[in-house]
Amino acid sequence: MKKFSIAKSRRVRSTPYTSRIEAQGVTAYSSYNHMLMPAAFGSLEESYHHLKEHVQVWDVSGERQVEIGGKDSSRLVQLMTCRDLSKSKIGRCYYCPIIDDKAGLINDPVILKLAEDRWWISIADSDVILFAKGLAIGHKFEVTIIEPNINIIAIQGPESFQIMEKIFGKKISKMKFFGFDYFEFQGVKHLIARSGWSKQGGYEVYVENTKVGLALYDHLFEIGKEFNVKPGCPNLIERIESALLSYGNDIDNNDNPLECGLDKYVNLDNDVNFLGKEKLKEISKEGINKKLMGVKIETKEIDVSESIKLYNNKSNLIGELRSGVYSPHFGKVIGIAMIFKPYWNVSQSLKIEINGTNFDGKVCDLPFI
Repeated sequence: MKKFSIAKSRRVRSTPYTSRIEAQGVTAYSSYNHMLMPAAFGSLEESYHHLKEHVQVWDVSGERQVEIGGKDSSRLVQLMTCRDLSKSKIGRCYYCPIIDDKAGLINDPVILKLAEDRWWISIADSDVILFAKGLAIGHKFEVTIIEPNINIIAIQGPESFQIMEKIFGKKISKMKFFGFDYFEFQGVKHLIARSGWSKQGGYEVYVENTKVGLALYDHLFEIGKEFNVKPGCPNLIERIESALLSYGNDIDNNDNPLECGLDKYVNLDNDVNFLGKEKLKEISKEGINKKLMGVKIETKEIDVSESIKLYNNKSNLIGELRSGVYSPHFGKVIGIAMIFKPYWNVSQSLKIEINGTNFDGKVCDLPFI
C-alpha cells in the first residue's frame, strides 16, 4: 500500500511544537481543526502500554479555543449547548454537546468558564467559531468572538501527577478533575486543567506565551527521564476502550445527543433556553431509532477509514462500525458502532465483512473498560 503525507499549508498549519515532535520521531499526522495533529509515534500498541504505565507529552494544539466574551456571552454559550450551565462555576470545565436547531451535533467540546463574561470553548474537529458568530449576529448579542493563540500541551498517564507536581508544586496534584487554575513557569502564568483525552489521568496546559510554552515542553522531557516520559498523542486503542468519542468519526451532525449516550448532558425539564430544545423534546418523547454501542469482533486486524456495515445472521443491516481497533486487553477487535433499533441489545450477534472475509461479533455496552 502506498503511503502519503499531509502537505503543510496555511489551510493545514503546523504547531509551535511541530519541529520538536518531528525530531522525536512522529510517524503519522492527522488534520484537526486545520492543524497538524500527531497520530502516531511508531507502534500503536507499544504507545498504548506506555500510556497506561508511565507518562506522555502530547502536542494537541489542534484542540483550538473559541473565546466568547462580553455582556451576552453567557446567553450565547447556553444557546449553543443542551447542557444546563446556569449553575456553572468559574474555574471549572464542562463537557457540553453543541447542537443545531434539528438537534444534530455540531461539536462536543469542553467549555471553560473563565469569568462571568468570558468563556473558552475547547473544540473538537469542526468550525464552531462560525456557528457561534452566526448565532451572535442573528440574535444581535453583544459579544466578541475570537480564536486566541493558544496551543495546548497535554501531559497524560498515571505518572503525570508526579511530573507536574515536581514542576508546579503540591497544589497542582490536589486539583479536582475538570477543574483548572493558574500556575507559574519562568515568570509566566499558565492556565492548567486536570483534563485530557485519555482515561489514564493527566493535565492540559493552555499555552498562551509560545516562547515559555516551548521551554516548558522541553523541561517536561528534561526532568521526566525518571518517569520514562515519551512523546505521544491520543491513542486509538486506549480511547476506544474508554469510549472517548471522536467527533467526525464516532459521531457527527447526523446524530443527536440522545442517540450517542449523552443523555446526562441534556436538560429538557427546566427553563434553560438552547437551540434545538423543542426538537430534542420531540425525539425524547418518540424514542430514538439508533444508538451508539460497543462491538467485539472475532479478528485481530481492521482498518476503519470509512464506516463499515454490520449485519445479523439473517443478513439484515443492523448498523455501522464507525471506529475500530485491535485491543490487546481483549485479544480481538473492538469498536464503536451506531446500531439500529431493535438490534442494540447486548449480546446481539453480528457479522462484518473485512477485506472479503466475514467475521462474527457481538454488540456490547460502552465503555469497554
